[in-house]
Amino acid sequence: MVDHGPRTGDLVALTFDADMTDAMRYQLRSGAVRSYANLAIIDLLERERVPATFFLTGKWVEEYPGVTRRLAANPRFELANHTYGHLAFTTDCYQLPAIPRQRMAADVARTFDVIAPYGGRQTRYFRFPGLCHDRAALTELAPLGVTVVDGDVISGDPFAKSWRPVVDAVLSRVRPGSVVVLHVTEANAPMTDEALPRILAGLAELGLRPAPLSEVLGARPLG
Repeated sequence: MVDHGPRTGDLVALTFDADMTDAMRYQLRSGAVRSYANLAIIDLLERERVPATFFLTGKWVEEYPGVTRRLAANPRFELANHTYGHLAFTTDCYQLPAIPRQRMAADVARTFDVIAPYGGRQTRYFRFPGLCHDRAALTELAPLGVTVVDGDVISGDPFAKSWRPVVDAVLSRVRPGSVVVLHVTEANAPMTDEALPRILAGLAELGLRPAPLSEVLGARPLG
């Protein structure tokens, strides 16, 4: 379990969670929301040739197979696991429904299976929904050989009303080796695409350079 990489050098990891709960899926399919895939973020990362790591839920992949193929096709992007349906792995986790302990490992394994056919730079990195975990959850996932990645810079982009607090949260805390937690779920994080170019500019001013999570953590990705 890691929060960040070595505090030397100039590398930081930009990570983007792609959440998808049953409630979000219903909102999407009913037309209540337009999109949970912020293509403006991906456009910017591609245009500026910025490395990033995407923590994907299995249900998000199923809703956005074309976007997943696009992510997998970019050699600067890594793919990681964010559970199948964004259920909570502890009680009292941002009002998310909890998954029974006996289903935890199967849920995460299923997500790896959903992502696997897309190829690209796949990893064994895993992030808990809401960053909520305890010893029981870690014990259940141990046989899967995952590296649990939390992050030391929490952007606060979900449901942000302005880009400014998101940018301030990142640039005020980021350091060499930092793992920045952002979201690519447009309807639930509508300011991230406006915050991102300002974050990139601020990182450059601080002498910091985005890199794939595996490089920031000092390891090579699998797949």
